[in-house]
Amino acid sequence: MSVHSLAKAPIQDPVHQAKVHLAAALRMAVLHELEEGIDNHFTVAVPGQPDRYLILPFGLHWSEARASDMIVFNEAGETIEGKGIVEISAKCIHAPIHRVAGVNVVLHTHQTWALALNMLADNRLLPTSQTSAFFGGQIAYDDGYNGLADTLQEGERLARLLGDKQVVFMKNHGVLVVGDNVAQAYRRLYRLERVCRTQLLAMGAGQPLAVLPPEIVERVQRPNPDDTHPRGERDRLYFEAMMRVLDRELPGYAD
Repeated sequence: MSVHSLAKAPIQDPVHQAKVHLAAALRMAVLHELEEGIDNHFTVAVPGQPDRYLILPFGLHWSEARASDMIVFNEAGETIEGKGIVEISAKCIHAPIHRVAGVNVVLHTHQTWALALNMLADNRLLPTSQTSAFFGGQIAYDDGYNGLADTLQEGERLARLLGDKQVVFMKNHGVLVVGDNVAQAYRRLYRLERVCRTQLLAMGAGQPLAVLPPEIVERVQRPNPDDTHPRGERDRLYFEAMMRVLDRELPGYAD
């Protein structure tokens, strides 16, 4: 089966599918300039084993991520399956968030435009566009940078801050996005970078921003029962389209 067909057809083994999608997301982040080489981390809870997590071993560049590279680790930072080690902040940030918040996917980056917004004294993402309206009420703000994350208590603190939201803005640090599956989480991360960029560009014009009223934000977020492409379907279609882009530009993620 070709990589191209993997992007079209579902993979029967859910663990293998999680590995393929995780490798694909890491490579997408390179294409979209959301990565820092070997740093930052994407994790996925192993299907059927919520206390085990998939990650790319530290030291591999995101552009070379393959499904077969993925290791399984636990909250103690021990490699349970595969070869390689878990970077300390990945263990300390991600494992507690998976456990406490009960989420399947955790993506953490220092991506340029989101970090630039988080370097401002007022780092709030405003609902000033249709896309940014989707993030209204979905962002938790961590307004005090505490240094490098090197204890599990830091991850637990972030998990409590996250609550039932989708995103954490980490002042002077970066962003963290969660989701039910890789496609949903990665599309949120990608769209988040786009709206941070457009807000900063608009702020550069030196004119007041036109903020959407709460009732419009609520209307944008409200699912439309007549939509032939509901939100989850859009996430899937986007991710499959991006896997086809990878097939052309950065193939090999499914190996």
